[in-house]
Amino acid sequence: MSATAGQAQSERGLADRLGFKPGQVVQEIGFDDDVDEQLRASIAERTGNELVDEDYGDVIDAVLLWWRDDEEDDLADVLMDMISTIEDGGIILVLTPKAGREGHVSPSDVAEAASTAGLSQTSAISTGQNWSGTRLVAKTRH
Repeated sequence: MSATAGQAQSERGLADRLGFKPGQVVQEIGFDDDVDEQLRASIAERTGNELVDEDYGDVIDAVLLWWRDDEEDDLADVLMDMISTIEDGGIILVLTPKAGREGHVSPSDVAEAASTAGLSQTSAISTGQNWSGTRLVAKTRH
């Protein structure tokens, strides 16, 4: 297997480990020139769909949220807004710059915002050299 093929397999594996599935519609919020292009490409490859932007007006299966400490909005408010557009069982992947990187957000800040928004953290994962991911799902409704 070539290095490139091995790298592509590893990237598909990351999108798979993050919970993305074929056919899903993934909305990307907070895109900027500092995002991880390999992660974006692996999610698009895994789902078979290009990522949709913030203006997408239909129901989505998952959200890829790039979040930095200098955002104007409150993370809990942004997460609450997402809950209304995401399918039951959908995931929100909050990506924040790793510690020591410009824009770093404390994992406890993400956890607090998630709890306020009624979401549960299912895992934390290193998604690349510069970004950490927190996978969130809606709490089970009774």
